[in-house]
Amino acid sequence: MFAVKFKATEKTIFNKALAEYIASSYAEPPEVYRDDLRVLDELREAATAALDGNPNVLKRNIRYYGQLAFILSKFPADVGISFTWYNSFTSDTEVSCQDLYFERASVLFNIGAAYSQLGCREGHSDMDSLNRAFNYFQQAAGTFGYLQRKIVGECRTQLTTDMSAYMLTALENLMLCQAQECVWHRSALSRMKDANIARIATHVAELYEQAMQSASQGSLAGTIPNGWVDHLKVKGLYFRAEAQQRKSMSCLASSQYGEEVARLQAAQEYCNQISELVSYDQRWSKLLRAAVLEMVKSQAELVGSNRTRAEHDNDVIYLDPVPAISSLPDISPYKLAESKTPEIIENPGKFLGGEELGPPLFKGLVPFVIHQAASLYEDRKDQLVSKDLITALDELTADCESVLNSLNMPHALEAIKKPIGLPPNILVGADEIRSDGGYIGIKRLLDSAIVSNTRANELLDAAEKALYDEAQEDQRVQQRVPKGGRQAKRIESAELTNKFRAEIAKYRDVINRARESDATIKAQVDMWSQFFSLLGSPRDEIERQVPSTTANPITDPHHSQIVGRLQQYMDEITLMKRERAKSTEKLKRVANEDDITPALNEEMQRLAALSATPILQFELHQFEDLFAQKLDKYMTWRKYIDEEREAQLELLDSIREANQAFLVARSNHPLLQQREKALSNLETAVKRYREASFNLHDGARFYVSLESELQKLKGGCLDFAMARHLDALEQLGLSHGETPTDLAQAPEQASNAAMQQPNLVWDPTMPLKYTTPK
Repeated sequence: MFAVKFKATEKTIFNKALAEYIASSYAEPPEVYRDDLRVLDELREAATAALDGNPNVLKRNIRYYGQLAFILSKFPADVGISFTWYNSFTSDTEVSCQDLYFERASVLFNIGAAYSQLGCREGHSDMDSLNRAFNYFQQAAGTFGYLQRKIVGECRTQLTTDMSAYMLTALENLMLCQAQECVWHRSALSRMKDANIARIATHVAELYEQAMQSASQGSLAGTIPNGWVDHLKVKGLYFRAEAQQRKSMSCLASSQYGEEVARLQAAQEYCNQISELVSYDQRWSKLLRAAVLEMVKSQAELVGSNRTRAEHDNDVIYLDPVPAISSLPDISPYKLAESKTPEIIENPGKFLGGEELGPPLFKGLVPFVIHQAASLYEDRKDQLVSKDLITALDELTADCESVLNSLNMPHALEAIKKPIGLPPNILVGADEIRSDGGYIGIKRLLDSAIVSNTRANELLDAAEKALYDEAQEDQRVQQRVPKGGRQAKRIESAELTNKFRAEIAKYRDVINRARESDATIKAQVDMWSQFFSLLGSPRDEIERQVPSTTANPITDPHHSQIVGRLQQYMDEITLMKRERAKSTEKLKRVANEDDITPALNEEMQRLAALSATPILQFELHQFEDLFAQKLDKYMTWRKYIDEEREAQLELLDSIREANQAFLVARSNHPLLQQREKALSNLETAVKRYREASFNLHDGARFYVSLESELQKLKGGCLDFAMARHLDALEQLGLSHGETPTDLAQAPEQASNAAMQQPNLVWDPTMPLKYTTPK
C-alpha cells in the first residue's frame, strides 16, 4: 500500500508580524499576548519538524491546525507573514506567499499524509491491525476530500500541484481503495462467505479503477510518483480476478458448475492481462513492488489450477452448460469504506479548550470581521452625514448667500444704517491687510514667487545641460575609441538617461503650471491693486474715500418703514444661518461620538451564544440589521433639512419683495447708491486679498519643496555625467590628469600639441620674460 509523503516547509516566525499588527490595528499592547505569540511559534515548530509516521506527529499537526483555524477569525489572511511550502512529491517545487489560508491548507495536507502513513504501518495479519488501518485510511480519505472541497478554495495564491483538485481527488480515491482493501483482508481472515468476499473485492477493484482514472490526468504527469498509476492498474485487475475467483468458489458450493467454470475463465482473462502488461514492458516489474508481483503470481497459479480442475470435473462428471463470460451476471459491490473527515478537522472549535487542541490563543482579541464591520459602518455613516446631510446644509447656505449677493445685501442696508464710517467686516479686513504690508507686501510675495519660478527653471536647465553635454561627449567617444577598444561594452547615453529625462519633463510641466498659476494671481493683484493700496492705508483715509450720506440724510417715514422691514428679514436670515451652523456642528459631533463597536461586540456575543463552537465564522451581512438600526437616527436630520429649505425659500421671497420696494425708495438718492457700491467693492477686495495672500504663501512653501527636489535631480545628473566622463577616459586609455580639454581631439593630437608647447618649468639660467600686458 502507498503512503503520502509530508510537505516540507521553511522556518517561519509569527511573533514579530502579529505583534506589530496587534499594536497597529487593535491598538492593544502586544505584550499582553506575549505567551500566545510564543506558543503559536512553538506549535508550528513542533508540527513541521521531525515529520514521520507516528501518532505524535499527527497530534502536533492537528493541534496547530486547530489553533490556525481559530486565529483566522482574529487576523486577516495577509497579515504580513510569508509561508514557504514544498511539493510533497517533487521537493524542487515550492510556493511562498503571505496567506494564512495557504498555511492551514498545507498543514491539513500533512494531517492527511500522517493518517496515510499510520495506515500503512499497520500489519495485515490480524484483525486489530486491519481495523486500525481501515480507520486511518478512511480518515486520510476524508481529510484529503475536505481539503479539496472546503479549504483549498479559500487560499489566495497559486498552489503546488500536490494540492490541485485532480491530485487531491486521486489521493482521496487511493485512500478509499486501501481502506476497502483492508476490509477484503479482514473478510478473508474471518472466513466470510465467498460470495460476500467477491462483492467486497468488486468494490476494491472499482475504487482502484477510479483512482487510476483521476491519477492519469495530464496535469499530474510531473507530480504523480513513478509506479503509482501502474500499481493502481494492476491492483484493479487483480481484484477483478479475485472477485471472479471468489464467486466461482461460491458457485462450486451451490453446485453451479457451469458458472463456476465461466467465472474462472473470466478470472483467467484478468490474470492474463496483468501477465501481458508485466512481460511486455520490463519497467513494470521494476516499478511494482515485490509483494504485489508475488500476489499476482500466486493468484494466477491458483486461478489456473482451479480452472483446470473445474473444467475437468464439469466435462467428465457434471456436464453443466458453461455460459459465455459476457452473459454472466455482474457481481454487486459491497461498499464498506467511505471518506470520514475527523470531527476535529471539520469542527476544530468544538475541541478548543480541551486536551486535543489546548486553550484558544488570542482569545481576548476582537474578531477581525468586527473591525471590518466597524469600518464598513464608518464608511456608510460618512457617506450619509458628510456627503448627504452636511453637503445639503452647506448648499442651502450657499444658495442663500448667492441670492443675498445678487441683491447686494447686506451692503445696501449698511450704507443707510451707517451713513458714515465703515462696517466692522471691512475694518477687520483692512487691519489684516495693513499688518501684512498692504499692496507692497503682497507684491513682494508675488515677486518672490516669480524669482522662485525662474530659479527652478535654472536648476532644471542645469540638469538638462549636464545630460546634453554628457550625450555629446558620449557620441565623440563612440566615434574616437581605437579599433579593438571596448566601445561595444559602453552603453549609449540614451539608454541610461530615460529616467532622468522623464523626471525633467515632469518637473518642467510642474514649473510651467506653477508659472501660469502665478500669472493668474498677478492679474488678480494688478486688477485690485488700487483697492489693496487703499485698504492698507489708515482707517481715516479709507473712510474719506467712501461716499457719505450725512449731508443728505433720508427722512421719508415710508422709506424708513421699508428699510425697517428689510432689516427685520435680514436679521431673521442671519439668525437662521447662525442656528443652521450650530445644527451642523451638532450633527458632526453626533457622528464623531457614534461608535458602533460596543453594539457590534454585543451582537457578536449574541451570535456566539447561538454557536456551538468558539471559532465564529462571521460574515458582514450578519450585521446589516444593526447598521440600519444605528443609521436610522440620522433620518430625522433629513426632515430638518426639508424644513430649513422651505423656511429659507419663504424668507428669501420676502427679502426679494422688500428689496423691490427698497430699490424704488432709494432711486432718488445717488450718494446712497455710490456708498453702497463702494462698500461692496471694498468687501470684495478684502476677499480677493485673502485669496491671493493664501495662494502666494502656499506657493512659497511649494517652491521651497520644489527647489529641494530639483537640487537632488541636478546633483544626480551631474554625478551621472561625471561617472560617464571618467568611464570615457578609461575607454580612451587616459588617466584623469591626462584629460584633453576637448574629447573631440584625439589622444594622438593632444600628445603632439603638448610636445610643441614651451617648457613651463622655470630654469634659473634663463632670463625672466614678462608677458606684455593687454
